[in-house]
Amino acid sequence: MPFIRQGRVLRIALPNKGRLADETLELLRDAGLHVRARGERALSAPLGDDFEAIFVRAQDIPEFVADGAAGVGITGWDLVCESERPLRSLLDLGFGACRLVVGASDASRIESLADVTGTPRVATPFPRLARRFFEQACCQVSIVPVSGAAEITPHLGVADMIVDLTSTGSTFHVHDLHEVATILHSSAHLIVRDGDAGRDPLADRCAVDELVAALASVLRARSQRYLMANVPRDVLARVKEVLPGLNGPTVVDVMNSGRHVAVHAVVSQQAIYRTIAQLKSLGAEGILVTRIERLMP
Repeated sequence: MPFIRQGRVLRIALPNKGRLADETLELLRDAGLHVRARGERALSAPLGDDFEAIFVRAQDIPEFVADGAAGVGITGWDLVCESERPLRSLLDLGFGACRLVVGASDASRIESLADVTGTPRVATPFPRLARRFFEQACCQVSIVPVSGAAEITPHLGVADMIVDLTSTGSTFHVHDLHEVATILHSSAHLIVRDGDAGRDPLADRCAVDELVAALASVLRARSQRYLMANVPRDVLARVKEVLPGLNGPTVVDVMNSGRHVAVHAVVSQQAIYRTIAQLKSLGAEGILVTRIERLMP
């Protein structure tokens, strides 16, 4: 999917390091947007012909987009919510999934918010989200902002509880903590400033729409597979039940073979194993499964 030139470059703020940065660059490459001539410490680089990438800390990306330094950005939704800036999500990219949770020491008697008494200290890298959550829950707490390693603070006597991110819960378990409540679910999002689109709203809108369509087509394809098989013509009705596809399977006559027809369909990745078994039971031959690079609705 080539991008239509807009006459100027749209700047995209991207995470500069970590797993979020790696998965972001992989998604952009799959969408046909390759970072060109980026050194280890490069702060910006061309991204295709119509975009420029700027590499900044993930937590700074909401500020860059909200202030207009970048037209769009990719970062964690937790960081967007913590920033409290006027931003909106254009696309949930799916990777970087985690939860922002309230945690307490296993030695404490806190199993739910109803067990919170007095004014406990809560250590967190997300002071705004934590403060808002406890206020809405009518719990009086003292927020202790930290830049990281919140999980160790209860053991050091710095805090009684924490608010931090978790994906598997293993870090909590290692530090003898347990979850008390979930504040929000997060993943990487493509974000844009809410309201004014920039110096040239129409040009920005066209470029952003193309970017969203390209990324969405890659994400859509990742969970699907393209399946082809030769099946007996006399069981075609049953094959169509096995291969519903997006709009039903495509059926093609096989040259010099009156007995078989070729069927092509897009199948959910999770259903591939069972689908192949069902097709083989119906006498299917030459089954081929391949990945899909893009999938437009």
